[in-house]
Amino acid sequence: MRVAYLIEPPFNYIADAGAVTGCDIEVARYVLGKIGINEVEFIETEFAQLLPGLARDDWQMTTGLFASPDRQSIALFSRPIWALPDGLLVQTKDAPRLTGYRSVASVGGLTLAVIRDQVQHMTALELGVTPDQFRVFETYSDAAQAVQDGTVSAFASVARAHQGFLQLGKAIGLEIVDVPTHEKTPASGCFAFARAATDLRGRVDQVLNTFIGGSNHRRMMKAFGFLDSDVDRVV
Repeated sequence: MRVAYLIEPPFNYIADAGAVTGCDIEVARYVLGKIGINEVEFIETEFAQLLPGLARDDWQMTTGLFASPDRQSIALFSRPIWALPDGLLVQTKDAPRLTGYRSVASVGGLTLAVIRDQVQHMTALELGVTPDQFRVFETYSDAAQAVQDGTVSAFASVARAHQGFLQLGKAIGLEIVDVPTHEKTPASGCFAFARAATDLRGRVDQVLNTFIGGSNHRRMMKAFGFLDSDVDRVV
C-alpha cells in the first residue's frame, strides 16, 4: 500500500529520527492497520502531483486534501478527518495592515504566495486578489521562505500548517493572521483515493466513522497541537 504526502507540519513531516509522522500520517497508519493493511509505504511528493499520482496508480491514497467540487470529479474522498480555517503567514511588521484576503487585495503593492493547485488560490481570487499579485510555489517550505526573505507579502495556507511551521523554531519575525470566517469558513480535509477505489474508500470510512472524535483520536490529534474544539468540527 502506497500513500502520498507532502511536507506540511503538523499534518505530515519527517521527525528528527528520520521517520515520517504527523497527524494525517498517524491517522492513516491507524485506519489502514484496522482494515488489515500493515505494510504501508509513505511517498513524499509535491502538492500538484497528489491527484495525478492517484490516476497513474503511483499510490493508492493521499493524506488530507480539501474535497473541492473540481477535485471530487477526478478522485474519491473519505469522510472529513479535520476542518480548519485559513491563515496568512506574514512578517510581524506587516501584521497590523493584513487582516485577511481582502486586505491583500485592497492594499497596493502586496503579493500573495500560494501553493500550486491549492484551494487558497481560488479563494483569494474570489475575494479580490488580482492575478498579478500571486506568486505560485511548489512546496510549503519555498513559499514560507519567500515571506521570510520579504519577496512576498503573505503566504496563504491552512492556519494550522503555519502554526506547525513556526513551532519548528526556524522562522524569525513571522506570525499568523487568521482569515476571518466572514471571508472563509473552516474547510474539511479528507483522504483521497482513485475514482475506482470505492471498496478501499468504503473500508477506510467505516473505521473513521467510529474513530473520529473518540478518546484515542483526540489523544492522537492533541499530540500534534489540535484542540478538542478542532476535533469537534468533524465529529
